[in-house]
Amino acid sequence: MPPVTATLIWILVGLFAIGLYLSWTAGRLDRLHARIDAARAALDAQLLRRASVAQELATAGVLDPAASIVLYEAAHAARQAEEEQREVAESELSQALRAVFGEQQQVEVVREAPGGEEAANELAQAVRRVPMARRFHNDSVRAARALRRHRKVRWFRLAGHAPFPMAFEMDDEPPVALADRPTT
Repeated sequence: MPPVTATLIWILVGLFAIGLYLSWTAGRLDRLHARIDAARAALDAQLLRRASVAQELATAGVLDPAASIVLYEAAHAARQAEEEQREVAESELSQALRAVFGEQQQVEVVREAPGGEEAANELAQAVRRVPMARRFHNDSVRAARALRRHRKVRWFRLAGHAPFPMAFEMDDEPPVALADRPTT
């Protein structure tokens, strides 16, 4: 075999290996973007569930009128917020929940109402699941961002036209009285 042919074969093998590696990297990036989409859907579901439960409690008549108004307005704002204002609205709902359920006494008032035990458990579960869902989403975003920062991804445009992933930053600290509450 002439040396030119051997060199050409090695170049083709090298190009094939590079193409295979780039294809694998693009597939990995695509899977990360799909994971971000799934995590965002789960986060949206948990945020909606938390706002819905808070709104139900605010209209149930078991809280004092001032607490009901604060909680209802924050939950309504969180449900109706545009995407650009969503993080702020969800943070305000977290603050309202901490203000209303900052003390165990308020949780006990809800528990003593008819159907209150179930409502208190549902709210406790909702406020605990939001931070977990947000953490999963932000971990996925962090992994995709790390991969997208590599030169090979930028130079070969392996991300395609996918938007740059953004983390969801909000105040998601649950009220102490609900966070410590065991659920059944």
